[in-house]
Amino acid sequence: MSAPTLLHLVTHEGVARITLDRPPLNILNIELLEQLNQVLDDLPPPPATRFILFSGGGSKAFSAGADIADHVPEKVERMLSSFHRVFRTLWNSDWVTIAAIHGHCLGGGMELATMCDFAIATTQARFAQPEINLACFPPVAAVILPALIGLRRAQELILTGRSLSADEALQMGLINQVVPPEELSQAVSELLGNLTPLSPSVLGLTRRAVLQASGLDFEKALAGVEALYLQKLMKTHDANEGIQARLQKRQPEFTGQ
Repeated sequence: MSAPTLLHLVTHEGVARITLDRPPLNILNIELLEQLNQVLDDLPPPPATRFILFSGGGSKAFSAGADIADHVPEKVERMLSSFHRVFRTLWNSDWVTIAAIHGHCLGGGMELATMCDFAIATTQARFAQPEINLACFPPVAAVILPALIGLRRAQELILTGRSLSADEALQMGLINQVVPPEELSQAVSELLGNLTPLSPSVLGLTRRAVLQASGLDFEKALAGVEALYLQKLMKTHDANEGIQARLQKRQPEFTGQ
């Protein structure tokens, strides 16, 4: 029996629309991540595919993050490898990426959204990096958020796990635009309308120039954080306790070990 399709791809006139489809919260499990990597591997570079639009299926979420069940010792390395390959591919590509965000945008879902070149959210969207509540941390956010919104605000979000409204996310610089839910599709269409007439080759080159000029060595930084996550964090009692407690639907008992 073949695995269920956990995302959908529609391509039209240079736009690849990727919809996460694991209702109700579009949780990013290993199977979905591997399907996403396959889709990205198969997408041609510009000018055949110029833009990637990420969105979440259903009415509740863009994505509420990575699957906690995939953080257990026998799965975590495979999960992290699959998850981070998505970001490495996007970072090194010439595609311009857009996140169309509604509802919950949490954890790994927020990492995917904030990694995109443009992020448009509805007024009902909520953002958070809540991993600290499980005695974990978000590796991609640890790399990208300081460059995106500054060290102080990145520390605040990652160390407290607090939730943000769409307006707060806009003020912080996490997203580009906030619109009413019924205007999300139109806002995305207007953005694509502004970008489509531009030179495909120069747009991709300019994107690379901006990322390079930011001073962030994304791959090196992610490799370092990834090693810390797997070799240090996931060997602590508290990280494993936090994950097991959530899976067992009980309060964690942290020991500081």
